[in-house]
Amino acid sequence: MDAEDVKSNLVLILDFGSQYTHLITRRIRALNVLSLCINGTSSLKSITDLNPRVIILSGGPHSVHAPNAPCFPPGFIDYVESNKVHVLGICYGLQLIVQQLGGEVRIGEKQEYGRMDIKVTKAGGLFANKKVGDWQSVWMSHGDEAVKLPEGFEVVARSKQGAVAAVENPGKRFYGLQYHPEVTHSLEGMETLKHFLFDLCGVTAGWKMEDVLKEGLRVIESTVGPDDHVICALSGGVDSTVAATLVHKAIGERLHCVFVDNGLLRWKERERVMETFERDLHLPVTCIDAADQFLSKLKGVTEPEKKRKIIGNEFISIFDAFAHDLEQKLGKKPAYLVQGTLYPDVIESCPPPGSGRTHSHTIKSHHNVGGLPKDMKLKLIEPLKLLFKDEVRKLGKLMEVPQGFLKRHPFPGPGLAVRVPGDVTLENRLEILRKADEIFIQSIKDAGIYDSIWQAFAVFMPVLTVGVQGDQRTHSYAITLRAVTSQDGMTADWYYFDQKFLVDLSTRICNEVPGVNRVLLDITSKPPSTIEWE
Repeated sequence: MDAEDVKSNLVLILDFGSQYTHLITRRIRALNVLSLCINGTSSLKSITDLNPRVIILSGGPHSVHAPNAPCFPPGFIDYVESNKVHVLGICYGLQLIVQQLGGEVRIGEKQEYGRMDIKVTKAGGLFANKKVGDWQSVWMSHGDEAVKLPEGFEVVARSKQGAVAAVENPGKRFYGLQYHPEVTHSLEGMETLKHFLFDLCGVTAGWKMEDVLKEGLRVIESTVGPDDHVICALSGGVDSTVAATLVHKAIGERLHCVFVDNGLLRWKERERVMETFERDLHLPVTCIDAADQFLSKLKGVTEPEKKRKIIGNEFISIFDAFAHDLEQKLGKKPAYLVQGTLYPDVIESCPPPGSGRTHSHTIKSHHNVGGLPKDMKLKLIEPLKLLFKDEVRKLGKLMEVPQGFLKRHPFPGPGLAVRVPGDVTLENRLEILRKADEIFIQSIKDAGIYDSIWQAFAVFMPVLTVGVQGDQRTHSYAITLRAVTSQDGMTADWYYFDQKFLVDLSTRICNEVPGVNRVLLDITSKPPSTIEWE
């Protein structure tokens, strides 16, 4: 399927703030259908320019009765009807359809949250593969309910409590589910989504990573002029490496990469990543040792956001110097900057309607290069900005990036600075952390569970604790171990280790890392915590 055919089968998600919105996008892409997500209150032009085949209205934490409740733009109903676009409302999206088309939504007598059973009341349409009276388990999350449907709509499923669970008006191509089909707790949810997309909407599956690669190369080749040069700051992570590899495939030696050793890298990180860049990927990379420069600026700094800002500013300073040196060498300024921005970065930078925010909260400064000096005037190339992390790994595999590298756990841009609360330069804190972290990661690999974990790392605890080692009282530091499972890092749960694994690991760290006499395990999910400690 060519790029135009893929776009003509686009499924567009209008995001009204559900925690599951990104999951809908991922589930649809897993069916080899291109899916994009934009703010639910985006202008009608933003929607029509994308020319979607199907529009899904997401759930959200709002009530349609609330003042300034988010809604799709004026003219939306006329647009989808005149262009024969199929619309599926999920949870809040269903209630929005009902209210905006003349029905009635009220606060439910009994609110429904969590796992619930629903019964099919009319076969055909959304439940063409079911019989009247069939039950299925779904995941509900709503306080309001539809009590009067717009003209032409029918109830096709109800909950055990009698609330409307699914509605449809096939003539107008409007459908609604009061539950979340995208979550795994809705056992037949994916079956319903597949039936809706392929049987009711006539969508054709054809979005493949091979096409993403081909289109990515075409866009880069047509964007970058034949004499233009491009620079890229490599972090040693999967995203920037895959982005650089893609651009290198398109323009060859006109790509100039820089890898900065900021003194905050993991055990032998510099040697390992440079070997991959040079031996396996043949990327043109300049390695800059700036450890002293970074650590001298961080001396005495304890506030997490200030540490991030200092590190970001130093990267920019080094990057600026690299760009100027390159300009002297080439006799012309580089024209473009490559960044490994991913789709979750794009989604998270566009807060949902009704949140009261015009930009994302400062949870932490973004790790991509930002705030570049104005005189650099570099245009951005973000070849991965529509992809999730697992899709980036698939793209990397197509370009023969080594599997061992693609499976590496994410590593933050500020490095170990965010894994040492407080001043990172005191005593030998970084060295203690590096050794403990290496033992932890190698133990996970030896146990064969590395690929089952999204991210694992050690954290240095800047507190002295009392212990007994070699019949002597000690006053040493503690190490916390953090390991989580996740699909894309937007939510995460802690990994359940075998008890013997933890016992052996704790013993090794305390025995092999001087200055440590205690090992802790972080058992917090995201939310409420973030994955990193700072």
